[in-house]
Amino acid sequence: MQKRYCIIGAGSSGICAAKAVLDAGGHSTIYERSHQIGGTWVYTDEVGTDRYGLPVHTSMYQGLKTNLPKEIMGFPDFEMPAQDASYVRSDEVLQFIRDYSDHYGVTERIAFEHLVEEVKPAPDGFDAWIVTVRRLTDGTVVTETFDFVLVCNGHYHTPHRPAYPGIEQFRGKQLHSHDYRNADIFRDQAILVIGAGPSGTDLTLEAAKTAKTVFFSHHVHEKLKQLVFPSNVLQVPDVRRIHQDEVEFVDGSIYPVSVIFFCTGYRYSFPFLHPECGVEVDDNWVKPLYKHVLNVTRPTMAFIGLPFYVCATLMFDLQARFCMAFYSGRLPMPDQQEMIVDHEREMNERWCKGLQKRQAHMMGTEYQGQYYDALAKRAQIAPIPKVMTDVHIDSGKRKKEDLQNYRNDVYRIVDEQTYVKCYISDLDHQSRI
Repeated sequence: MQKRYCIIGAGSSGICAAKAVLDAGGHSTIYERSHQIGGTWVYTDEVGTDRYGLPVHTSMYQGLKTNLPKEIMGFPDFEMPAQDASYVRSDEVLQFIRDYSDHYGVTERIAFEHLVEEVKPAPDGFDAWIVTVRRLTDGTVVTETFDFVLVCNGHYHTPHRPAYPGIEQFRGKQLHSHDYRNADIFRDQAILVIGAGPSGTDLTLEAAKTAKTVFFSHHVHEKLKQLVFPSNVLQVPDVRRIHQDEVEFVDGSIYPVSVIFFCTGYRYSFPFLHPECGVEVDDNWVKPLYKHVLNVTRPTMAFIGLPFYVCATLMFDLQARFCMAFYSGRLPMPDQQEMIVDHEREMNERWCKGLQKRQAHMMGTEYQGQYYDALAKRAQIAPIPKVMTDVHIDSGKRKKEDLQNYRNDVYRIVDEQTYVKCYISDLDHQSRI
């Protein structure tokens, strides 16, 4: 009997998971709350809530270009279209995701404008999942039964906004990067940007285009002091207290501010998961998961796409193939003791190195290569070629070296171990010759 798979979300991780299910001969239904494919890559002018009263999912803003080279943003069997530039526009990424979905017959299996309201295990004795879904167009609620659930709802949709003393008395505007759409909102203003992650650095540059002054606040000064910003950007330390029209920092400095711009990341959020699913989120640590994917308590539930600072689409594909190695019956499901021991070992290693709970799923330079290899080895599947990790690490290094110009770098993959790099200006020169 053909197994039934529920896939939650039709962004890049969801359609990738659906393709893996199809490859393994399974039957999938992909529930997507919006009317189109693409998840966070879909741009809309809407902020706050949508026409159904639901929080707007996407954080996309006008003019965004990728902060990773397109050469590591494709899938193993479906690469991004060739062009000179490595860093491409968001609409090009969105079209690529849609082309991928169409090419592999995934699009026709998506139930658009369907909101998953609850996922819970079937009653004792039945190894299945009960999924309650609301059709947004008419409010109809249906309940379906599935053998497996793949959670692919992304993690750039529920803003994290830290509390600061005095924030309630601030008379200016407060904005999270999730609701940012274009730099006009900052024109001639004194902006405080809080947060030094990928969005914090990129959006500091965005704000500087129109703002009078941008104060870039973070607590990793030694790592970021080498960054060269426009002349209207001043790096400042952590916020101590917020006043009506000013902000006080931990070094005692005080500056007038008219807009506080939170680039402070997002919270993992799965409001549809019933407590009986056995998964909890503890300060952005989703637990207990085997290799950041399988629900240890009930391993017929998986999460695709939780780790960050990764080659995202390649990892989605690897994680989906990892799941299908077990779900298809090709390999026996890992027993619970193996999963618990592995989970505790990895987390203890992270805590011993000083990482915090919110960094439980962080990969980056230190962890991503070994993580990819561990998934591939355990599931006996093809790994992500080392060259992809090398390009990812190099692009991150270049961003820290030259924030304003790193997107002019051009990467070309030679083979599974080798890449070459040149620059846009070099390509221009060659075309003129």
